Amino acid sequence: MSADLATDLAAVLAGARVVPVLSVRAPATAGPLAEALAAGGATCAEVTFRTPDAEQVVKAMAAHGGLAVGAGTILDPEQAKRAVAAGAAFIVSPGFDEDVVATCRELGVPVVPGIATATELMRALRAGLDTVKLFPAETIGGLRALRSLAAPFPGVRFMPTGGIGVGQLAGYLAEPAVLAVGGSWMATPAHLDAGAYTEIRRLTAEAVEVGTP
Repeated sequence: MSADLATDLAAVLAGARVVPVLSVRAPATAGPLAEALAAGGATCAEVTFRTPDAEQVVKAMAAHGGLAVGAGTILDPEQAKRAVAAGAAFIVSPGFDEDVVATCRELGVPVVPGIATATELMRALRAGLDTVKLFPAETIGGLRALRSLAAPFPGVRFMPTGGIGVGQLAGYLAEPAVLAVGGSWMATPAHLDAGAYTEIRRLTAEAVEVGTP
């Protein structure tokens, strides 16, 4: 990753500290969702490419203007291209894939690949990256795993994601190696199905408050 891309990514994620990770089935909910997240103080969000209309959701949320919207669960270069064309400001993947990283570099968009082992982290470093997603964070050992990986790689910054709730948030954010934390509890599919935007705003505000020094 170029120095400019790394700086841009650090600015987006460090400013956010908490990144809502969203699985949105209905594009019609994207606008109200973006409004609720922004009203709760979020400045950044990750829309997963797990749903058929993810591109439309990214486009609608990016058009809101109050959030830096990234695309997550990107599994191949074609998905990365589609996400960026839809307006994604950054790309997140569950694992490390050289082709996805290369495509993002060509497109000039920051990428945060997922890693779960020291071997994967070393591959990411060789690819010129210094920020990775620890995934699935809680399943592979939570804070103990993060500290073990961070110790021999002092220059790496982590975005732990996976199984993290508001109860674990402060512990992760207290770690010097953590740039931001991703979490899905702030806006779940159940919230969206129920139109619970007031609750999404409340949960987002609660998370943002935890992440505010």
